[in-house]
Amino acid sequence: VQLQASGGGLVQAGGSLRLSCKASARTSSSYTMGWFRQAPGKEREFVAAISYSGGTTRYAASVKGRFRISRDSAWSPVYLQMNSLKTEDTAVYYCAADRTLVIAGSLDDPVSTDFSSWGQGTLVTVSS
Repeated sequence: VQLQASGGGLVQAGGSLRLSCKASARTSSSYTMGWFRQAPGKEREFVAAISYSGGTTRYAASVKGRFRISRDSAWSPVYLQMNSLKTEDTAVYYCAADRTLVIAGSLDDPVSTDFSSWGQGTLVTVSS
């Protein structure tokens, strides 16, 4: 599946942004979706994930309580609502998808190698 992320931009600290991730085509398979981010000079890190049904979500500790991942259905775009943004949230944000990943009941956060499909990334810059 091809993914297209959008919604990035420049925002002041304390502000909000909403990212969107749209799949290129509807398929008969359902995908677990995730968001990762990569700041300059740093490794790509997990941000949030949502099951194909939307019933299970998971967040990195650094964004829990500030970010919300959502989807209306297995076929709808996936959104990442980011509130109370901090300068350390500045990064390129990538959406990702995988048919077989299950996040419910997992003790560990997903890692990038758990996802088979990736979008192109959208830049989020938070100014002080």
